[in-house]
Amino acid sequence: MAVTPDGGKVYVTNGADGTVSVIDTATNTVIGLPITVGINPFGVAVSPDGSKVYVANNHSEFVSVIATATNTVTSVTIGDFARGVAVTPDGSNVYVTGPGNVWVIATATNTVTTIGGVGNNPEGVAVTPDGSKVYVANQDSPGAVSVIATASNMVTATIPVGSDPVAFGIFIQPAPRFAGTPGFSNCHGVSVSALSIQYGGDLSAAAKALGFPSVPTLQNAIKTFCRG
Repeated sequence: MAVTPDGGKVYVTNGADGTVSVIDTATNTVIGLPITVGINPFGVAVSPDGSKVYVANNHSEFVSVIATATNTVTSVTIGDFARGVAVTPDGSNVYVTGPGNVWVIATATNTVTTIGGVGNNPEGVAVTPDGSKVYVANQDSPGAVSVIATASNMVTATIPVGSDPVAFGIFIQPAPRFAGTPGFSNCHGVSVSALSIQYGGDLSAAAKALGFPSVPTLQNAIKTFCRG
């Protein structure tokens, strides 16, 4: 499953039904009817701006693309047995794991390229916060993670790990410091004001520069910092 950047919705793949359910996190209820995608949907990822959801269909030769504003579905043809899916932080590329390779979808054109040289049965896939590398868990290599440099889309390293690696968690990076002083009542205002001045009044530019997918997530990070 995948959560939208604003935290408002969760998209869950239903493998047996060929559908995706949408959960409203404010009420923990399912919104509307399930969205029909391909056969045996597996991996799912949301674009950084929250406008699209990408679904890897394990037994259909395409990735389903859900427009979150309307829940309408389009598709991008790749190959069969797609499993994991991850979107780069700038939203320009989607990496999808398949049998012995990784497909890359350029989101501006929906063109697809294939990266070979990964291990056997790649499953989980994740992109570093700076977008420079993609890590692929190869379940049957055995025990190996492939590292792809996004600048060249070439495998640059293979890392031995435990047996049957399948999935990734979230990349952890140090939380940014802001201008305010934690614990002070004016901390939030001082921090926002400093960022606004630094980025010419454009908090969207500030969020992007600091690695946040949206202004609300930047604001939440500032609130967390200010609590001390």
